[in-house]
Amino acid sequence: MIEIRFHGRGGQGAVTSAELLAQAAIGEGKYAQAFPSFGPERRGAPVLAFARIDEQQIRSREQVYEPDVVIVLDQALLSIVDVEAGIREGGLVVINSGRSAAELRQEYKLRSEICLVDATQIAMEVLKRPITNTTMLGAMLKGRNLVELESLRAPLEHRFGALAARNFDVMSRAFEQALLEKA
Repeated sequence: MIEIRFHGRGGQGAVTSAELLAQAAIGEGKYAQAFPSFGPERRGAPVLAFARIDEQQIRSREQVYEPDVVIVLDQALLSIVDVEAGIREGGLVVINSGRSAAELRQEYKLRSEICLVDATQIAMEVLKRPITNTTMLGAMLKGRNLVELESLRAPLEHRFGALAARNFDVMSRAFEQALLEKA
């Protein structure tokens, strides 16, 4: 089973990302689940979302404590949250940042494999809004091929309707532009 933890802020779409990823996995015939973890937070407050993907039925319902992949939608969260907490050996941290992996490793003492993409810039160019959730899914797929990029098209169309094409575009751009650095 692959477990994914999303770190974002309220309104950035971390919960939506987890749901889209799970729907794509289910569309490929896999088992998947997605769920949020937040209380009465307001827009901008840190939130968590989780997803699990497996070839077998998933019976676990608790939050993800030992993720294989961590997705950080807002680089500023690195200052206030230990995003690598519990990450499994060989784990991947996908970060929305225009900075280098070396800079981030030094400043935040990151030790995992890192996949970087300036998702905010891509989102602003295409969506005209700094909402990076679908962009970050593309970067995550560059680091770990959990589902095929094309498998996200139907969930995007269902969720976003007319905006699905632009969301698929930011996802594809992030997939192409993401930089993967081994630990």
